[in-house]
Amino acid sequence: MEKWALPPFGALRAFEAVGRHGGIRKAAEAIGIDHAVVSRHLRTLEAWVGADLFVRRAGGATLTPKGALYHSRISAAIAEMVDASEQVSGRKQAPRVRIWCVPGFAFQWLIPRLGEFRILHSDVELDLRPTDEGPDFSTREADGDIRYVRDWATDPRFGDNVRTIMLARPPVFPVASPALLAEHLPVQQAADLLSWPLLHEESEEEWRYWFIGQGVEIDHRLAGPRLWHAHMTLDAARRGQGVALANSFLLGNDLETGRLVPLGVPGSSFASTPLGGYCFFARDDRWTAPAVVLFRRWLADAVTVFRSEYAWSS
Repeated sequence: MEKWALPPFGALRAFEAVGRHGGIRKAAEAIGIDHAVVSRHLRTLEAWVGADLFVRRAGGATLTPKGALYHSRISAAIAEMVDASEQVSGRKQAPRVRIWCVPGFAFQWLIPRLGEFRILHSDVELDLRPTDEGPDFSTREADGDIRYVRDWATDPRFGDNVRTIMLARPPVFPVASPALLAEHLPVQQAADLLSWPLLHEESEEEWRYWFIGQGVEIDHRLAGPRLWHAHMTLDAARRGQGVALANSFLLGNDLETGRLVPLGVPGSSFASTPLGGYCFFARDDRWTAPAVVLFRRWLADAVTVFRSEYAWSS
């Protein structure tokens, strides 16, 4: 009888899941077995191949170079087996798309519109994860990712195994609550805002670039709290705690309801300042997957409609 040189399939399945999810507990939850069993499977597989496949660390596991190479081939093989089984049996799994997204865009713009996507594509299982950090596509953590990119040409997320489209480069402008406006003299020019309480995300970089775009030279550190997320700076602005930088994707109906007001008076002229753009990234091997195609095309169309409503084209 021919003896196949194959490790146990359970170990391969656990290995593929851990590499894809970036952690033993996450993988165990995804494939429905105890995390101790997953750990045992990994040890069995490492003993079988005679190499370390992961670097264990608190909160996760990272593939070693040999592990990453092995994972890419095992993942492709398992995907091929699933596809072959579906073809023969005639039973197909519901198409699934796993999307990570920068939190502000997810909370303020994307989530309110997902009902439309579900109506149009009710058979697609969407897994949306708002997160500050983008996925590691090499470990297949996600199919796609939506990020705010400042420098298109040098962004490290652009690689040989990643494809992308630019969704929009929205102008950025300062907003504040009516209560805060009532406490200050009207803003006549951009430099006036240097005396206002400014709200920052993770650093003062966004405000600094905005002032440079207005022709205002900054030679000192900009004061103000760091709140890390765009939706948090806007919430603080609504509460009258300071001035936030925003774009139309982050504001919801704040301007229409009057919760926030663009700063400036009749005659003031802030230059239109796109500081970056929203991009959709996807693994090259998933770019034409049916669920990914449906999502990215819907996303691009929804952004186009939104841009036309706000009458800006970049």
